[in-house]
Amino acid sequence: MNSEPTPAEDAPDENSLIGHAVQLRRRPGRPPQRLFRISLVCFGAALVYLVHTAKVVDELQLGLGLLIVLLGFLPWLIWIKQARFELPIFETFIGTTVTAYGIPLISGHEQLQYYSSETITKAALCTVLFQIVAITTFGITRAKPKRSPMWRQNAVSGDISNFLGYGMMLSIAYTAADEFSSGIPGDIAGPIRAICFGLGIIATFVQCRRWGLGELSRYRKFSFVGQLTVMVILNLASLFLVQAISTLILALLGYVSGSKKVPVVVAGILLLIFAVLHQGKSTMRAKYWENGAPQPTLLQLPDFFGEWIVDGLEPAPKGEAPTAKASLLDRTSLIQILCLVVSNTPERLPYLNGQTYAQIPGQFVPRFFWPEKPVGHISTYTLAVYYGLQRMEDTQKTTIGFGLLTEAYANFGLFGIILISSIFGRMMKKFCGWAADSPILSYPGLILIVLIAWSFQDELTLSIWLSSMCQAGAVVCAVPFLLNRFHS
Repeated sequence: MNSEPTPAEDAPDENSLIGHAVQLRRRPGRPPQRLFRISLVCFGAALVYLVHTAKVVDELQLGLGLLIVLLGFLPWLIWIKQARFELPIFETFIGTTVTAYGIPLISGHEQLQYYSSETITKAALCTVLFQIVAITTFGITRAKPKRSPMWRQNAVSGDISNFLGYGMMLSIAYTAADEFSSGIPGDIAGPIRAICFGLGIIATFVQCRRWGLGELSRYRKFSFVGQLTVMVILNLASLFLVQAISTLILALLGYVSGSKKVPVVVAGILLLIFAVLHQGKSTMRAKYWENGAPQPTLLQLPDFFGEWIVDGLEPAPKGEAPTAKASLLDRTSLIQILCLVVSNTPERLPYLNGQTYAQIPGQFVPRFFWPEKPVGHISTYTLAVYYGLQRMEDTQKTTIGFGLLTEAYANFGLFGIILISSIFGRMMKKFCGWAADSPILSYPGLILIVLIAWSFQDELTLSIWLSSMCQAGAVVCAVPFLLNRFHS
């Protein structure tokens, strides 16, 4: 993130920063057409590279894979072309289809070898249908900005800098306590996690957006980078990469939405680092999970990460199959799961006819009132057991990602795909349009931040997607409400 520091005498009054709206649809002056041209060149180069390195043999499937990539990037290109300030929520949501379906198809994901050419082609066509319906619905839906006080007034008054800093520190404190101690009782761990995670979402996105807008002083930048680094390190200490990657993507999206600049160097460095960590992840998990090595303490983390990097840089042993270690993109792939469902439904297994959707209402009942409430991933577990990927007892150890598209097909076939894509396209356009003139720290603005954090959660089923997003949204709105009550 390479924006120039703002001189102290020219820096805006931080008390006035919270009045800046999400909207301001265009900056004064000419739109950043240079960024659009660069994006077109990069996109064209990426397509050429994908064609050159393609491993898929079927020309129709290659064409469908390229079409998925094109449709996944199209909303982003439009967003850049229009030079708008709206948060790229739908653009991020539809862009996840590129890494989940398009690139794995073109690169010949190893698990696709178990499916017929007809099944793979049908899965690709399902993805294209999902994209086209979502993009079309988003494009034709109209929504005017809301004018009521709730939509136009800030939820937090006064200097927000300390609030954001405290949010990051609370999130860091929870992560450290959860990872390196057992001091959080299980019955309150969920609500505490929701509060701390919600605060972390606000702090990460808003501070990166303000950085992109040139509204952070040098001290604030230094402090934020330190806090973000600590947060990512603590997330990685569990040997799970997903949460750390999600946090960094959220930060990058916040910066890009404010600056209209892509920090290419920073993104490239992060991609390289996580590729190395992913390469060594299997070896590290074998040491610390399977062989019973003690979990590192906080003081042992430097040696722990040094060991991880060494494992990630080591070449594969002789005789080891080239596919033994999956690439970083393979971990984001959902095309093989979609092929599994398409190949079995409805010929071998009937449609679920809404069974996983019927599990949604129960997720909104507090466990206090329903102690036997099903776990949050109940829909995911239902699909995994139904399609023979797991036994119910196996779900306690591993969760398999299905995603909204695959779940929709498992329930209602092509009609389910059309239904879910049109709902999300319309829902995202409506709320983004309603909040177009809302300040970033109004209640609608805070919900937009949560939405963008959930827009790249492409492996979730609708049940956990909705319940976890609503829980986080309730937290990020409740905190400012309570702060205002406390100071009133």
